[in-house]
Amino acid sequence: TLDIVLTGVTENIWHITLSNGVCLDIEPIGENGFVVRPYGFDDPMNGKISSPDTKYMGKPFLTWLNERDITLEESPDTDIQSARIYAVTDNLNDAETIARWAVSEPENTKGRNLWIKARKLSADEICEYANLIRLNEQRRKFLNKNISMLADNYRKSIFYQLDLNHLAQYVAPTDITIPETLDNEARITQSMRNHMYRSRVMNLRDIDGCDDEAKAFALMRGGMVDSLGNRLCSPRLSVFADQIVWSRSPLRIDFAGGWTDTPPYSIEHGGCVVNMAVELNGQPPLQVFVKPSKKYEIILRSIDMGASEVITNYSELSDFHKVGSPFSLPKAALTLCGFNPKFCSEQFASLREQLMAFGSGIEITLLSAVPAGSGMGTSSILGSTILSALNDFCSLSWDTDEICNRTFAMEQLLTTGGGWQDQYGGITSGVKLLRTSSGWQQRPTSDWLPESIFTDSNLRECHLLYYTGLTRTAKNILIEIVRRMMLNDNRTLNLLNNMKLHAEATAAAIQRRDFHTFGKCIAKSREYNELLDSGTCTPQIQKIIDSISDYAQGMKLTGAGGGGFLYIAAKDPEAATRIKRILTENRQNPSARLVEMTPSGTGTQVSRS
Repeated sequence: TLDIVLTGVTENIWHITLSNGVCLDIEPIGENGFVVRPYGFDDPMNGKISSPDTKYMGKPFLTWLNERDITLEESPDTDIQSARIYAVTDNLNDAETIARWAVSEPENTKGRNLWIKARKLSADEICEYANLIRLNEQRRKFLNKNISMLADNYRKSIFYQLDLNHLAQYVAPTDITIPETLDNEARITQSMRNHMYRSRVMNLRDIDGCDDEAKAFALMRGGMVDSLGNRLCSPRLSVFADQIVWSRSPLRIDFAGGWTDTPPYSIEHGGCVVNMAVELNGQPPLQVFVKPSKKYEIILRSIDMGASEVITNYSELSDFHKVGSPFSLPKAALTLCGFNPKFCSEQFASLREQLMAFGSGIEITLLSAVPAGSGMGTSSILGSTILSALNDFCSLSWDTDEICNRTFAMEQLLTTGGGWQDQYGGITSGVKLLRTSSGWQQRPTSDWLPESIFTDSNLRECHLLYYTGLTRTAKNILIEIVRRMMLNDNRTLNLLNNMKLHAEATAAAIQRRDFHTFGKCIAKSREYNELLDSGTCTPQIQKIIDSISDYAQGMKLTGAGGGGFLYIAAKDPEAATRIKRILTENRQNPSARLVEMTPSGTGTQVSRS
């Protein structure tokens, strides 16, 4: 390893040989001058100039002086820091000659003469007279040039590992060019970041960057869908004409680690989440019914929304991109089950022809007994519940991982994004620590945790679930945080890394059956969520929290924030009673209410009539 440091060096075509341990610093002095300051890597930077023990560039200072046949005017008792030994010149060619003479060519007469004639400064005086404005401008020009070079040579540089959010704010007011769109040889993650960075800089320059942002999200969605590989489907009717396949699922409460399961963070770093599958008021709140239809068409119904739709062709079935549509989920689910040429191992001229080959039409009825925007993973879990029912109905033989991965892909098809914790939280039972490694295939490993702090008679009453009656669309929150992930925003990534560690600590508290520490972990989870998204805790939510904070060990919203369900860990059963009374007597809106919750011991269940 070479112990050489170069600082402040201006643009040049110099040819200087530095021995190991010899360093060089060039500082701007005044309006036009430069001071040449060589020094040793291990120099102590103190001692009298007459002392044989005073070191300079790794050798006795007196030896360095003698080799160059020079005598200093200072008193022999002067400290080396105050000795005027550094030459100032306005000519960069002279600066090179002096530097070569000082560091490696003591016989260079021209360098010696230039040094003798030059004005000289001590190390102390350089600190006093250095022109920091010129130095900053010099470094800024180098930085601007290097930014462009790093971007142009992204394959061998760290450009797309930089904090691109911070970089965009620096670049926007300059004339630094925006990188071109990357070619097809670039990795998907690099191309995602390229488009998001381009969008960020353009927006800061008051240029519409929406196109590039859309391409960044499209690349991520494409990568998630493509991660299914060539696993095409061949759906086959597996029930009798009068049978119904019935699928029902609990919801999930996210205790810690939420957001770390979200791509692109989870793809590159893996995620870590602690959550619990719960039934509400003694029932699994999401239910799906699938039955054969005599007509060769697809009939979709929603009991809670009072809506229905009949689909007769592939075009209608592919129209699932409308967020908030009552049937986006079943349309996307049917697509991933093979009722779409892209995902089917056989090709049919029409949907009707495929249904005829299948043996019947399909009737799907949905029931979601929770309000939209509840923050309990409703959309994703309902998606996996539909896929679970269709898996049995169409004899697809998918396991839990396949259903959850296709739910993950389904969310990308719907452009709602999201991670993997919701579907795994609902489709699998109980309390668990879920972890993934990096990679497009996100398949969590599950460590089941004891339920005793939720079910023991002296603690059961301490766990409360309160529907705030307030909702907030998660998609908008998701877009902003994923945008920061794609831009390698340093603050966001550090928070997510800490949230992963916090999930492990929360799991440990549950494992130890330490309710007190668990409550503190819940409070910390809320703090992390609010740091990640300042809109998580609205004034209305804060008012609810403030009204019961004296009696709660910890509390957090169960979803992305802004509304939905609030999970509360009361300090003790008496405190829980006080919380119930306060929330019941001081409802913020007509829909607000306490809801009974119990851990689900089954997860998703599928049965036939």
